[in-house]
Formats: sequence, structure tokens, C-alpha cells
Amino acid sequence: MILTFSIFASSSTAQTSINPKIEKVYLDKTNTTKNCYSIIYPPKLPWKGYLFLVPGFGETAENVLQQTDLPNKLAQNGILTIIPTFQDGVSSFGVDSLSQQTFDKILKDINSKHKLIDQKFYVGGFSIGGSCVIKYAENATIKPTAVFAIDPPVDFERFYNSAKRDIRLSKENLANQENIYMIDRLEKETGGNPTTHLAEYYNLSPYSFSDINQTAIKKLISVPLRIYTEPDVDWWLKERNSDLTSMNATECSAMINELNRLGNQNAKLITTQKKGYRKPNNNRHPHSWSIVDNDELINWLLKQK
Repeated sequence: MILTFSIFASSSTAQTSINPKIEKVYLDKTNTTKNCYSIIYPPKLPWKGYLFLVPGFGETAENVLQQTDLPNKLAQNGILTIIPTFQDGVSSFGVDSLSQQTFDKILKDINSKHKLIDQKFYVGGFSIGGSCVIKYAENATIKPTAVFAIDPPVDFERFYNSAKRDIRLSKENLANQENIYMIDRLEKETGGNPTTHLAEYYNLSPYSFSDINQTAIKKLISVPLRIYTEPDVDWWLKERNSDLTSMNATECSAMINELNRLGNQNAKLITTQKKGYRKPNNNRHPHSWSIVDNDELINWLLKQK
């Protein structure tokens, strides 16, 4: 079960011939592995807004540019794009307080240098990067103009229990190493498991299916939100011995359904079929950047007010 891009995934080579101006900025020049961001500049002024695009777990900004041409297309459409790397480097968890604080720190640095206060502000991300931006939008003092997330895990109570089940069902010594890592990481972030520390799981998660008070998502009632997912259960069963209970699509659909029922009619789940492939070899994987129609997404972003 691979629900993040994963530090265990291999890197790939560049996929696009478009070469906008890209600048790398380090908040701490003594350490180039964390607290930094890449800026992809539009070719001309005025800009139409700026967007924080948060990578998946284990991904660098370079990995993002290899997997998708979204940052380049955003630049061509006048949107300044920032790809951040947080305090824990590529192992940043996104939804934890330290990552969220670093998000704010980078945002302030960008605004101080480029005076973006009056610009439209968008956030988006892939996998746990998508979890990160939803969590940020819920707690931000200034709400983003629009939010999108690509197949994010949003309910970490479900994530924990699903990973535990997968390990239990695995043959001896063949458990998915990512599940083992993520269980340890979740216990570290919350102080325990969902049975003993449920409140902490609610606090960490952008959405919690079992939270009858809908605490987190009530903060998104007026925020335009899109979640993309490709629920290819046949692929997951065959390739990963996983099923619908292991897939982000289950909680993503539940979250959008509850937001719609709360009155947010600009919250939408977009499901795709056979669009998920990873570069450079175009290997089939439904949990991929490629499930997004980039042109259609950018048109949607530009229409938001």
C-alpha cells in the first residue's frame, strides 16, 4: 500500500522542454536540505496570483518538476509558483505543527520579497502535500483563494488502522516498509495510536470520518476546494494486495460529501480513470501527479475570487 510518493520511490528525469526562470531560495544557507523553496516565475508581468505547490512525501522540488508540467503551465498562465521544502526536509509530514509553522515562515519570506499581499493566493499539493495544504487552509488567518489536493490521505485514524491491517495480513517479513515507517511516524506525532490518542489524531487530520462534530472541515465551508483521486481498485488489488479500505479515495469522497452537505457547493471530488502514470518510464500508478488535467485545473483556479 503506497499512499505517499515515498522516500522509497525512485527519482526520474525531466519531462518537459519548457524552461521558465527558476530560483532556489534558502532560509538557512548553511543547510540546503530543508527550510527552502523553489520559485517558478511567470515570463511577464503582471502576475495573476501565486501558488504554494507542496510535494508528496519524499519528493524534492526537482522531483515535482520531473513528474508534472503543472508548475510550468502555471507560470505560462501568469501564476508565480512556490515549491517548498519544510523543516524536516523531504521527510516533512506536512500536517504536523512544525511543517505548518515552516509553511507560514516561507510564506512570510515570499511576501516580504515580492509584495504579494494583494495577489490571489492558491495552495495545492500531491499526496501528503495535499493533506498539508488542506490543513493549512483550515487554520490560516487569511484563507487561500482556492485549494486543490491530489489523492491526499486526510484521515490519519483510517490511515493508521489500514496500515496496521496490511502488516497483519502480510506474509512474514514481507510487510510494506512504508506502512511500518508511517505507523511509527504517526505514533511519534500523536503520542500513540487512535485508540489511546484519538483527540490527537483528530487534531492532526484534515478530516476525520469518526468525528461527528466535523471539527476540522467546518473551517472550509466557504473555501473553493478540489480533490483529485483515481480509485483503481483492480490495480491496487493486483499490484499492492490492497483494497478500497486502504485507498485515499474513500475518505476524500466522504470529506467532499460532508462539505457539500454543510453548504460548500464549491467543494468537488474529481475521479479519473487510467490517467495515473509516473515518469520517466510511464509506469502505471493511480497515485500520481498525472491524474490531473492541468489546463482545466488552471482555468478553474483563475476563475475563483
